[in-house]
Amino acid sequence: MRARRRFDGIVTMRHSDLCPESATPASSGRLMKAVGLPCLLWAAVLTMVPIVAAAHNISGADARFVEGLSGSAIIPYMYLGAKHMVTGYDHLLYLVGVVFYLFRLKDIILYVSLFTLGHSITLMGGVLLEWNVNAYLIDTIIGLSVAYKAFENIDGFRRIFGFQFDSRVAVLIFGLFHGLGLATKLQDLSLSADSLVTNMLSFNVGVEIGQAIALTCIVVVLGQWRRSGSFIKQAFGANTVLMSLGFILAGYQFAGYLWA
Repeated sequence: MRARRRFDGIVTMRHSDLCPESATPASSGRLMKAVGLPCLLWAAVLTMVPIVAAAHNISGADARFVEGLSGSAIIPYMYLGAKHMVTGYDHLLYLVGVVFYLFRLKDIILYVSLFTLGHSITLMGGVLLEWNVNAYLIDTIIGLSVAYKAFENIDGFRRIFGFQFDSRVAVLIFGLFHGLGLATKLQDLSLSADSLVTNMLSFNVGVEIGQAIALTCIVVVLGQWRRSGSFIKQAFGANTVLMSLGFILAGYQFAGYLWA
């Protein structure tokens, strides 16, 4: 295996490892096999984007239940926060990108903590201070954050632009937008002003619980994948499809902004 490069705690494969330019017919066949599995899996997900996107808002029985609450409701809001995170496809896709090349536990904790700090600040601030932001534009940026992280994972910035942003700063900044995305979902509800701070803290705790559950599953799956011989061959294809999915999510939300 060729040497790997490390930056900001992230291990990336060399360009010749993941996307050889001079591919022979035999190597092209191997490349197709390398990217085939992730592409097929994500292609199935792509066909479900409109359905999943429409289902991402807090609505239906959950919305009616929360809007009927008054006073402190710690457990219901914790449940709602956890449920929203584990079903929040955009947040989960971004987390997949963040931890994709993180092999050390301390790096995972650092990056996830930065993401958590960012989305906690804007989640609380957005609801309590009643920040007026357009949900479609925020969700567009969240989709772009998925594409950005996947592009970073394939070392696109260094290869094309000759420089690399500090990935820790980027994770924190995108965490702020993800938190605003959560806040816009809550702002759509008619929430009781009584004990709002307590309930928002409970919702945020629930989000962190859901994130921890989802992250554990993601890390376990990635860990198993890395131990297989196919990881290095399929990593570039997986991140390319992840980037495409991020652009599609962003385009879907931006179209909603234009047509709203």
